[in-house]
Amino acid sequence: MGFSFLTQELAIDLGTANTVIFQNDKIILDEPSILATDNSSGKLIALGQKAKLMAGKENPGIRTIRPLRDGVIADFNAAEMMIRGFIKQANSNRSFLFSPNLKIVVGIPSGSTEVEIRAVRDSTEHAGGRDVYLIFEPMAAALGVGLDVEAPKGNMVVDIGGGTTEIAVISLGGIVVQNSIRVAGDELTSDIQNYLRQQHNIKVGEIMAEKIKIAVGAVLPDLDEEPEPYIVRGPNLMTAHPIEATVTYQDVAHCLDKSIAKIESAILHVLEQTPPELYADIVEDGIFLSGGGALLRGLAKRLSEKVNIPFHVAEDPLRAVARGTCIALKGTSHYPFLMK
Repeated sequence: MGFSFLTQELAIDLGTANTVIFQNDKIILDEPSILATDNSSGKLIALGQKAKLMAGKENPGIRTIRPLRDGVIADFNAAEMMIRGFIKQANSNRSFLFSPNLKIVVGIPSGSTEVEIRAVRDSTEHAGGRDVYLIFEPMAAALGVGLDVEAPKGNMVVDIGGGTTEIAVISLGGIVVQNSIRVAGDELTSDIQNYLRQQHNIKVGEIMAEKIKIAVGAVLPDLDEEPEPYIVRGPNLMTAHPIEATVTYQDVAHCLDKSIAKIESAILHVLEQTPPELYADIVEDGIFLSGGGALLRGLAKRLSEKVNIPFHVAEDPLRAVARGTCIALKGTSHYPFLMK
């Protein structure tokens, strides 16, 4: 290998909502995938959490950008700026006399087109990656959940991220059947915004709607452990006077119902296409849920009842893809599913 101490290995989960970077099994960065730039010069003002605090509060001189939409790069320049900024931030705690060789594995949605895949690879290379490998997110999620993806048996993962829900059946180190739908965290957040607009005549921003989702997000109208109702304040759409609305988890379950139903039918669609031998394995082991959406209260229960197969929520589902990307980084030489 030679000079291996100058090679720095990073595993990046480039998510629509959050970007997580692992190095040597440690999270060295976990920030929202958002940046703020100066409107006239295009210079970077803030990145990650700092930029998220500005979202929805900009003045005309500043704009906040989320470079990824629906799991793919929507704004190429911004994405590159963000990846470069995050890599630099991740490196800031180390001093190098000259920049190290970066070996990077990046997770991408399984439904990505050639063009979208190239966009991620190019952005990462421009941001300083010397050796760039890509891994499909459901594969990374399966590794992160702790499944043996190379075994001759069927494993099924449902990863509900910010922009996409990835569903895949994996066997022998490859994806046998997959489906990627653009109904995920962002869509659920906007369901909540629409609900408040229609039912309570109250206008809420994306950040607020996300807080509601985290506080009282649920997909079943009756839970064993009930979260406290959430009080929302905002302008009345008609009068612009401030009003309050109390949102219960039942309200949220009701307003997310259609989107969750889309996820259910996507799961059933994948199961329909699954070869019988693998299907038998899945019924035995259950289906694994990862991604931020896996944190919705009652989700595993609702899906298990709908599909008649047990669903298990991964531990720390938010970081399953990042952890799997990290495991893949160690095996770049022998994992057949990494794209160079």
